[in-house]
Amino acid sequence: MSPLTIALRDAATGPVLEITGDLDYATAPELRTAVDALIVPAGQLLVVDLARLEFCDSSGISALLAARNRATEQDAAMALASVPDNTARILRIVGLDRVFTMHPDTSTATTPRSSAAC
Repeated sequence: MSPLTIALRDAATGPVLEITGDLDYATAPELRTAVDALIVPAGQLLVVDLARLEFCDSSGISALLAARNRATEQDAAMALASVPDNTARILRIVGLDRVFTMHPDTSTATTPRSSAAC
């Protein structure tokens, strides 16, 4: 079992939460607390970087959904980055791959998009 650590940094598109370790029944409340304390300005993007996530159970997935709901309440968006294969598989099985925007890495997720038409 790996302890959960949550690091916060800013990007051009909004805050990035870097999750390391196990996101499970025992640690999911830590993510919920961190997200509840976070202010995501309207129109910005909360990115949850899962590159160093080692394990995620249903409680962890619920905490990720709560983070998405919190961002939505603030008129912001949320995306997952670097989702480990085992977690991505679970998200696909339960249909949450259609709920979460997922990016291959944080760099892609935090690259500002142009709103101009081509």
